[in-house]
Amino acid sequence: MNKFISTAMPSFDVVNKIDAQTLDNALNNARKEITTRYDFRDSKTTVEYDKKSSTLHIVTENSMKIKAIEDIIMQRMAKQGIDPKSLDMGKEEYAAGAMVKKDVKIVEGIDKDVARKIVKAIKDAKLKVDPSMMEDQVRVSGKKIDDLQEVISLLRKSDFGIPLQFVNMK
Repeated sequence: MNKFISTAMPSFDVVNKIDAQTLDNALNNARKEITTRYDFRDSKTTVEYDKKSSTLHIVTENSMKIKAIEDIIMQRMAKQGIDPKSLDMGKEEYAAGAMVKKDVKIVEGIDKDVARKIVKAIKDAKLKVDPSMMEDQVRVSGKKIDDLQEVISLLRKSDFGIPLQFVNMK
């Protein structure tokens, strides 16, 4: 018998992450569509992405155009495979002159409240797995991979208000 066989239990991590390049592509496509649309012709609309604060800054003439820009951004994100739930729509504010400004936060990571809900949902399912909270993710480990796959299926059916990805299946 080989004594170097790993006895680690199978596990995976539940995370909420967005690929920066994919997000950048979606936003560039949205900007391109906004500049070519008829209803935005001669408009002073800007859509800027601040990577440090992970925030979109939208400035345009009225709230109707802001709604149209939000729809375009969500469509482009969905086409790139990014869940639009990862956007936290802020409130509209009036900028200088007749301009309207809106900051949209890109949500990444799982906060403590959502992590508690995920752990509770897993424990309530009475599966033979052990969920644990780690910083901005939840690690689930169990003896059988089938149990872990049941947990993934359970979490996909549930709505926690944020998109979830399942990574590091070992």
